[in-house]
Amino acid sequence: MKKKGITRLASLDPRIIQRTQMRQSGTAFTVAVAVSSSYSYSVLSNSSSSFRISLLWLSHPRRFGTVTTAAYRKEGGDTFFTEESVSWTSLGVSDKVSQALYNAGLGQPSLVQAASIPSILSGKDVVVAAETGSGKTHSFLVPLIDKLCNEQNDSANIASSDQGVSQPRKISLVLCPNVTLSEQVVRMADGLCDENGKPLLSVVSLCGRQGWPVNEPDIIVSTPAALLNNIDPKNFRRMDFIRSVKYVVFDEADMLLSGGYQNKVIRLIHMLRFDEKLLSRSNEQNLPESETSSHFSSEDEDNLQDEDLSEEEGDAVENDDLDEELEAGHVKSTDWRRVRKVYKRSKQYIFVAATLPVNGKRTAGAVLKKMFPEANWVSGNYLHCHNPRLKQRWIEVTFDTQVDELIKAVKHGFESRSVSGQCRTMVFANTVEAVESVAKILMRGGIECYHYHKDCSLEDRAKTLADFQEKGGILVCTDAAARGIDIPNVSHVIQADFATSAVDFIHRVGRTARAGQYGLVTSMYTESNRDLVAAVRRAGELSQPVETAFSRKRSFRNKLKKRAALQRITDSRADEERVLA
Repeated sequence: MKKKGITRLASLDPRIIQRTQMRQSGTAFTVAVAVSSSYSYSVLSNSSSSFRISLLWLSHPRRFGTVTTAAYRKEGGDTFFTEESVSWTSLGVSDKVSQALYNAGLGQPSLVQAASIPSILSGKDVVVAAETGSGKTHSFLVPLIDKLCNEQNDSANIASSDQGVSQPRKISLVLCPNVTLSEQVVRMADGLCDENGKPLLSVVSLCGRQGWPVNEPDIIVSTPAALLNNIDPKNFRRMDFIRSVKYVVFDEADMLLSGGYQNKVIRLIHMLRFDEKLLSRSNEQNLPESETSSHFSSEDEDNLQDEDLSEEEGDAVENDDLDEELEAGHVKSTDWRRVRKVYKRSKQYIFVAATLPVNGKRTAGAVLKKMFPEANWVSGNYLHCHNPRLKQRWIEVTFDTQVDELIKAVKHGFESRSVSGQCRTMVFANTVEAVESVAKILMRGGIECYHYHKDCSLEDRAKTLADFQEKGGILVCTDAAARGIDIPNVSHVIQADFATSAVDFIHRVGRTARAGQYGLVTSMYTESNRDLVAAVRRAGELSQPVETAFSRKRSFRNKLKKRAALQRITDSRADEERVLA
């Protein structure tokens, strides 16, 4: 969509009134568009809908290795970059990769990168839980590219000598929740090039209808569903692929370990761990590696398809009979459950997230603590908390004032331009219908905008993001644009509908004030959100985690229900009085 900039708001026909009834998750939503000279417009979300996710502050058991970014920052210093004395090479990165980073304009590590890279280079499992815009993607890409480059050099040296045989190929797997994020990771990895401008490693995206890569890549970035479709049980590439994967990254780990992604991801983890156990046992008994990989049959895969999270890793027990079965050259379809728990590790797992719930047995944090108890945890200074580089404006609106305030907020955004000189404003609404309504209002007022939501095709979404990044402007969107997508230099975020969960709130406001820059967030809310907003603001003032405000969901929900019931009674009495009159 071609950007035309802001024009003078035209007078619109006051008779244009649109009213739409929507239902989402059993909760009635009313979108009322009343366009007049006063621009009376409203996107009212019934806040009695349950707040979907309530988080608790990360409280790791003492046995976890925990690293914070505070060690790399001077008191009162920069909240994003490390001290000048900290360089890529001082973190253990090779000269080759360090030079590629400098060539890409990444001269100084961020605090999160400085805390994460040494842990990942050590080979231990790592959980990186840090605020949005803190440089998490490069915090795992840099050490993995460094490790793969070094291993390629070692293999080449062995192959060129008369002694020994080259080592089996090692690759890295990065799992992302969607195609857009997968392609973004590929672009960032391809941005690290050698002195000739060639990417250091071969990186491919395996998503959608894309087939298996013809040439063997060093890094495969995929969604869980696309990966499983390409390593079908009947396909012999599955065995070679599982064995060759040495590093596994779960980007947006809290999303991948919950909802519709969870079973697929847990299934992949079990497949990878089963291969580790078989390889460990084969090394103990000097069995050929090719023979043990063949034990991971389609029967095992069929059994894993029925695996549920209730099958805990801790249920595995030692079984001496398994030794005899392995020596006999076969493993039954149920034996993967009985492979002993203690085994020599041969793969590294890295989990990355900006929000990591830990309350309850099935939340992402709880799953990680159960399945990876020895993992190192890297925690950002402002995880779940207010970012000091972020300025927030709070505006209470009514049915009659919401459009006026929305127009003012959009205009205000043009005053807060980014360092690039362009204005980029993201306007969030809770539903697809609300996004379309907001976009129509802005365009009727002479303000050109883009719109982005799940009903847009992948091609349209990709083009919209590219145009928005290149030209700037206004992007009206749902939370589909709130998570993981890195859009540089967004100077202003507007919540036309207030977020309904701590996760949504954190990811929305995290679209601005990224990578050490400053940003502005304007949150519009109605009377029904007043108590929740007050709690969120109080948490920010006290430097407390934002999710503590949303965790009081029951009390908020009960208040909202009572308020809605009283309003219905009042409206009913008013209707009766009008009829009698």
